Amino acid sequence: GALAVDRDKFSKYVTDKLHSLKNVTFHDEEITKIPDSGITIIATGPLTSDALAKEIQKFSGTDSLHFFDAAAPIVAANSIDMNIVYKKSRYDRGEAAYLNCPMDKGQYDNFAKNLVHAETAQMHGFEKNDVFEGCMPIEVMAARGPKTMLFGPLKPVGLRDPHTGKTPYAVVQLRQDNAAASMYNIVGFQTHLKYGEQKRVFSMIPGLEHARFARYGKMHRNTYMASPEVLNASYESRKQKGLFFAGQMTGVEGYVESAGSGLVAGINAARESLGKDPVTFPKDTALGSMANYVTTTSAKHFQPMNASFALLPGLEGRRIRNKRDRHLKISERGLKDLDKFKTEVLE
Repeated sequence: GALAVDRDKFSKYVTDKLHSLKNVTFHDEEITKIPDSGITIIATGPLTSDALAKEIQKFSGTDSLHFFDAAAPIVAANSIDMNIVYKKSRYDRGEAAYLNCPMDKGQYDNFAKNLVHAETAQMHGFEKNDVFEGCMPIEVMAARGPKTMLFGPLKPVGLRDPHTGKTPYAVVQLRQDNAAASMYNIVGFQTHLKYGEQKRVFSMIPGLEHARFARYGKMHRNTYMASPEVLNASYESRKQKGLFFAGQMTGVEGYVESAGSGLVAGINAARESLGKDPVTFPKDTALGSMANYVTTTSAKHFQPMNASFALLPGLEGRRIRNKRDRHLKISERGLKDLDKFKTEVLE
């Protein structure tokens, strides 16, 4: 399902909460140097300032790692043709959180053809590295094969059109982007196309013929550390005791994952201040599996990663074919071990 966050309200909420804490002192200034002593958590993300990014690179003693992430376009809600588009969740599960733009085969083929041949923005030398697979530009996906998008963001399965009673050949989904529901994000449509080409090609999507774009898709740098060579699973630096890192700079991908890395780093920073040893969360928990991935995988092939069942160890001695049942058992095991960890280690 969709997790729609109004970025401005969310940011203000977190900021106000922090300022309400009486034991926290704020210094509103740019940090350009890494402290060489004391307990410190550097919690930073993909748009880390150049000065601090260079400091982290220098501290790490490894080659800078980065990829160019792609952001999807956003359209104004009142410019979407609701006579064509319909609101529905896949298989009618839960709240109908998505707007769906149905395509027949002819419309899909024409759209894919134009997408593949559309003009992209000029790429600089440092932009030509591979893009993170999880944020692949839609035009790159389309170029991989005529049906590639049908197994990705345009997958129609479970999205029957109530206007026709049939499942479309392809479906483009829109997800609410703000609390006022005045803007919608085109799901999976990260892109490097020129703005004029985005307007031309994406307006071919049924229901978006007259769409007004509140923001066009674009590419941006996403910087992250060679964490397997720099961090322990406690998110503490191997090089400097008391120095922790958290956020997407560590190689975790996503809002919840970034918050999770901050939770682990915070717990261990607090333990350090109390003279206690750092702790590592169990590998069969989401927090533990993320920490294990970003600190033990091959640095040569390291890429940012979302939390995933693929990172969790399988069920020993058991083979459950049904994925939903298998994931439930893995989740139950993780929660059980997390309770044990909290009781026996954290408390």
